Amino acid sequence: MLRILSAGAAQAVVETIADAYTRETGDPVTAEFSAVGAMKARVVAGEAVDVVILTGALIDELVSSGHVAPGSRADLGKVGTGVAVRAGTPLPDVSSAQALRASLLAATAMVFPDPAVATAGKVVMQACEKLGIADQVRSRMQHFPNGYAAMRWLAASGGRNEIGITQITEILANKGVTYVGPLPGDLQAKAIYAAGLATRAAEAAAARKFIARLTGASARPILAKAGYEFDN
Repeated sequence: MLRILSAGAAQAVVETIADAYTRETGDPVTAEFSAVGAMKARVVAGEAVDVVILTGALIDELVSSGHVAPGSRADLGKVGTGVAVRAGTPLPDVSSAQALRASLLAATAMVFPDPAVATAGKVVMQACEKLGIADQVRSRMQHFPNGYAAMRWLAASGGRNEIGITQITEILANKGVTYVGPLPGDLQAKAIYAAGLATRAAEAAAARKFIARLTGASARPILAKAGYEFDN
């Protein structure tokens, strides 16, 4: 059985590729998803894993620490941070920094991944600081273990002025929320996501094949539909 520990930003794509991989090869895949910091900690703690999917920067750190095989990094693409609301509720204006500032100040709740462990959470906190509203909206912030959890809460919420912010791939994968748009201008920070072969992988050959499928040319349409961007 191929075991994967992955960032939530890659969940939709990994599940799609894994289903096809299992149908074609007969080999089962088990994958778990959460914030990148939490997943990195599990790898470092020695949890059994074959494929690790995190931000490129964290994959590089795991290569340096001996947890991911040198030369095995393969990039999926870049993902930006976006704004969401519960499906069926009015769309706030996020077209400019000032528009986003006004929308966040008007929101009754801001839900996003925990900045202690999640890429998007860090981006949100930095954006609020740049907009000069961190102290004003802090009491309305709600942190979640990952972007999927934040979007599930938002989808089930009953309010009309609640805003969710997380990686765009985590918004598009959740049908109960509506993607409003990306964080504007210099408030945006796109992260490269990458896969790597765990140094102590029990299924190294299968892991290499899966990584090739996940990051190869045939996966580009799936990645693009999920919200990934590419430089070439």
